[in-house]
Amino acid sequence: MSQKERHVADLFSGGRLIAVPRRAARREQLLAHLAETLFEEGRAYTEPEVNDALRTVHDDCSALRRYLITSGLLTRTRDGSSYRRAGTVESAIPGTPPAA
Repeated sequence: MSQKERHVADLFSGGRLIAVPRRAARREQLLAHLAETLFEEGRAYTEPEVNDALRTVHDDCSALRRYLITSGLLTRTRDGSSYRRAGTVESAIPGTPPAA
C-alpha cells in the first residue's frame, strides 16, 4: 500500500468516512479515491445516483458532491441533470501531470 493509499485509508473506519480533511492536498487525495471507486468513467449519473453513491461513505453527500465538482473530478451539465466522472482522475488534480 502506497503512502497516499495509507493516508486515504486512515480517513475511514468500517468503510465509512470519518471526516473530510481540511488540508487541501489530503482532501484532493480523498476526492480522487472517491471518484475512482464510486463512479464509472464514461457513465452519466443523475443527482440522486451521485448522492446515493456518496452516502455509502458519508452522510454529507452534498458537501462531497460540491468538492468533487469544484475539484474537477466530476462534471455536471449546466442544468444539473447529469454528472460524469472526469476523463482521468489524475489529470483533474491540480499540480498533477496527466496520466500517460
